[in-house]
Amino acid sequence: MVTEPTWTEREAVDAGMEFSLEVNQNRYLPAGGRELHAIVSVTGRPTADGAGRRSPSAPPRLAEVLVIDCSGSMADPPTKIAAARRATAAAIDVLPDGVRFAVVEGTAWGRTVYPPEPGLATASADTRKQAKAVVALLSAGGGTAMGSWLAAARDLLPADPAAICHVLLLTDGINQHETQEELDRVLRSCAGRFVCDARGIGDGWRPRDLLRIAAALRGTAEAVRQPAELEAGFRETIRAAMAKLLPDVRIRLRTVPHARVVFFKQARPTIMDLTEYADRIDDRTVEFATGSWGAERREFHLRLDVTAPDATLEEDRLAARVDLVVDGELRAAPATVLVNWTDDLIKSARLDPSVVQVTGQEELRQAINAGCDAYDRGDRIGAHAQWARAVELAVAARDEAALEQLRYLVDVEPDGLVRLKQNLSRTDVIVSSVMSSHTWYDGQPPAPVPHQPVGADRLCGGCGWSSPTEAVYCERCNAELGATGAAGRAET
Repeated sequence: MVTEPTWTEREAVDAGMEFSLEVNQNRYLPAGGRELHAIVSVTGRPTADGAGRRSPSAPPRLAEVLVIDCSGSMADPPTKIAAARRATAAAIDVLPDGVRFAVVEGTAWGRTVYPPEPGLATASADTRKQAKAVVALLSAGGGTAMGSWLAAARDLLPADPAAICHVLLLTDGINQHETQEELDRVLRSCAGRFVCDARGIGDGWRPRDLLRIAAALRGTAEAVRQPAELEAGFRETIRAAMAKLLPDVRIRLRTVPHARVVFFKQARPTIMDLTEYADRIDDRTVEFATGSWGAERREFHLRLDVTAPDATLEEDRLAARVDLVVDGELRAAPATVLVNWTDDLIKSARLDPSVVQVTGQEELRQAINAGCDAYDRGDRIGAHAQWARAVELAVAARDEAALEQLRYLVDVEPDGLVRLKQNLSRTDVIVSSVMSSHTWYDGQPPAPVPHQPVGADRLCGGCGWSSPTEAVYCERCNAELGATGAAGRAET
């Protein structure tokens, strides 16, 4: 049995955070119905007295490891490793003084390249300069074994449960120098120790590798279409990691005897299936670690299988209790998931808006991914059918972010006809697959990234390669663009 701690609004040490829980659902099911959906919303806020700002003594609680793929494929083209070096240096630049950090080179094994002595360095003007000098010398060569990279990061990071530990992992390749079982074993050993944000570059990696790492380690998976985009993405990721105030927040679900958890997914701001990562407390209680938190809001999709214990109708019954747990203490007033069996078809057919939007976003992103999988199999007809369905769903939901991803894959005619793009690049397919996991809240769609048509880029005068408009260096030969006789405008 679980010992139920008394709910308290006591602040976590040095965190200045308070939380609220909310459940949205339609509790009515038709007589004999079993499928119950609910959206669990969790909001973390700085405390009213402004204590949400980290105190000057707090930075040592933060620890960062930058894991950079230096396998042989990063040299093809060489601009990938060059972009990785620049992005890593940019990430180091935004580390606040006092944060402990390290840089790991990833090949067939993980090797710490900074600091030179065992352990983590403490960020300062001097150590940042030293680390960037080491990063500037990184070169590509060797294999790819992401589990060994993550294990190296794990062994560097403190085991202190109060520490807020983060890993930023960049890869361009397939995890081919270790088995899936070896990677899974490392992920289990790292779970709860740190949050990992995984990033992909190029066209040779597998979206499922990044998504699995992100889900197991409660981070995010993202990708860039052009190496020039990597630097800004690294800065943003590190700033977000440095804003975290608590190392872990757990959601506890306690079901009644006639209810069973079918799945539990993070639905916003990214889709992440947490079902297989449940920690079972007892026969009726499970907990889900959600990773580090700052001032933010997340939503989770819970599906229960419920069986009516008797024939009574029109009676609210408890199906599950939801609690938020930090350091073993409840940190918000509990929320409940209710069920009420009814023979009133109007009641049971009513759709809860939150559930509708979340399930709609999940269906849309499943269609995008199914199309990507079909295209990878060479099934262009299947890919077209799935992406056409995704366009239909995105238009209906006014999901402009999803539409922007889809415009890399298909052309949408003014009359609504969807055509598969000619000469579709693998980069666009795999980036769209990963980025489809990102979602938005009702009324707050993210500002879409404008679609960059092929041919509107800068032309290198040395090798003739087209790089993005904002690129500073040629993505093939690494020559600086903009010098006299070295760059021009690509033909459209």
